[in-house]
Amino acid sequence: MRLLIEDTLVHPADAPLPRDLPAVRAGAALADGRRAEIPVSGTVYGVLHNAPSALAALGDKIHAAPYKGAPKAPVLYIKPRNTRIGHGAAIPLPPQAPAVLVGAALGAVIGRTACRVSPGEAMDFIAGYTVVNDVTLPHEEFYRPALRQRIRDGFCPVGPWVRAARHVGDPGALEVRVWVDDELRLQTSTRGFLRPLPQLLADVTDFMTLQPGDILLTGLPWTGGFDTPQARAGQRVAIEIENVGRLENPVVATCPAPGGAA
Repeated sequence: MRLLIEDTLVHPADAPLPRDLPAVRAGAALADGRRAEIPVSGTVYGVLHNAPSALAALGDKIHAAPYKGAPKAPVLYIKPRNTRIGHGAAIPLPPQAPAVLVGAALGAVIGRTACRVSPGEAMDFIAGYTVVNDVTLPHEEFYRPALRQRIRDGFCPVGPWVRAARHVGDPGALEVRVWVDDELRLQTSTRGFLRPLPQLLADVTDFMTLQPGDILLTGLPWTGGFDTPQARAGQRVAIEIENVGRLENPVVATCPAPGGAA
């Protein structure tokens, strides 16, 4: 089984299935604010502390027990099915939460079964790339993933499409921009990760198999601190990654659950 993408795999919300279209036609299909479903249905895997700044932000914590040093393998977590929403869908802001943190991430979409691949052949397993907003609630930085803050409903917008790898270029040299209500809040890039995508894919598939349609995030280019863009209820978030696309989602406050549970 393989996932083959010729140009731009897009799934307009009013269409029954995703379609592989030229970029201009894909853009037209989502014109005038039209929504899109997630273009692929695989598992989304995130990775922590792949940026030098994120690791440095931990300070002396990484040398304390029980860890006693920087991670020697990728620190992975899963954004499960309940978190995933498409382009234009609302990000739910839970009651009592002041804002969400915007996690601008490049998602590498697996094109064929990847098991124990080498860094030299890793890029042959990538079908394309998409934009992912790895949303979290503000929290203190921990060595291990803060799952309660990271895997809430609607906390993983994906889209607006998957752009074929041949049209994107070097995944380690793409410009990344984040807007909140049309105000530019972050301008960074995919450069400088501790494990570039070929090495990251090799390290991950050394102990687990990735399937076609799975999405591996290359890392977050921020520490989770003051440099992390935040968005409140009523605001709109846009993430643009060079040669890939622009993902937009509003943030909407949710009502308290019965009994006052958050």
